[in-house]
Amino acid sequence: MTTRTDFKADLLASIPSLRAFGLSLSGHADRADDLVQETLVKAWHKQDTFRPGTNIRAWLFTILRNEFYSQMRKRGREVSDAQGALTERLASHPEQTGTLDLQDMKVALQQLPEDQREAIVLVGASGLSYEEAAQVCGCAVGTVKSRVSRARDRLAEILQIDDSSDYGPDAVATHVLAQPAIG
Repeated sequence: MTTRTDFKADLLASIPSLRAFGLSLSGHADRADDLVQETLVKAWHKQDTFRPGTNIRAWLFTILRNEFYSQMRKRGREVSDAQGALTERLASHPEQTGTLDLQDMKVALQQLPEDQREAIVLVGASGLSYEEAAQVCGCAVGTVKSRVSRARDRLAEILQIDDSSDYGPDAVATHVLAQPAIG
């Protein structure tokens, strides 16, 4: 039986994953934080509906996703920034290659259809299994696999990645990291 303390610990442990998922859906850190807060409040108030032994992360992701869609319906209209022009004016230019790669990935993720972005973030970034992601999305496992595959292909196309050496640390960084530590 799950105690109130266990439930609280599980909620707290899920915050980073919830925030990452909220950020991928909303595209804004402040809105992601609001989504996470609403998710935690709703989960706390509805903890008696949670079935112990089931996947709490999937349950929380479902609450967050539903909250996001509810907010979108309430908001009515949003300013589209598919090309990232508005975002580019607000962001400072990073100095490190890794930060640039991450920024490119965020922009590329926003260009994916919502269902593909959601699937790849749940499986790739949040670490859910295909089965868990299917539960969150309310669809078949095969549908999630298909969405993830299409998302990967589209991201490779957007980011112009032909093979794994096109993305990530360059040869110099790889060489430095491969050196044994001096102790």
